[in-house]
Amino acid sequence: MKKTTVINSQLSAVIANMGHMDWLSIGDAGMPVPAETPKIDLALTKGIPSFIDVLKNVLSELKVQKIYLANEIKAQNPNQLEAIKKILPNVEIEYMPHAELKKSLKKCHAFIRTGEMTSFSNIILESGVTF
Repeated sequence: MKKTTVINSQLSAVIANMGHMDWLSIGDAGMPVPAETPKIDLALTKGIPSFIDVLKNVLSELKVQKIYLANEIKAQNPNQLEAIKKILPNVEIEYMPHAELKKSLKKCHAFIRTGEMTSFSNIILESGVTF
């Protein structure tokens, strides 16, 4: 049995296959996912697992050099934005309109659906290198 923190087999496989500058997305339960983007559905019920819990778990194994967020998070979910910044304090943030973020999911290796039920709790992680 795997000893590290990400024990979901689908999620672990996606992270293991990521290269420099590849994209992985984590989002709330309502985010529409393009048909061509694999979806790893972790949602159990409202709020479980939370966006932040899943983000922390992914970051335990994935090196991230940049993140992409919707502009709308600034005004409509500032608490989530502050939590993201606290977890990723030295990572570059690029903001874009939510509509563009949704279209960008086509470029992601996968979308991880959480049980999060707060608006604009969606992120694209750009992988870095560990050397």
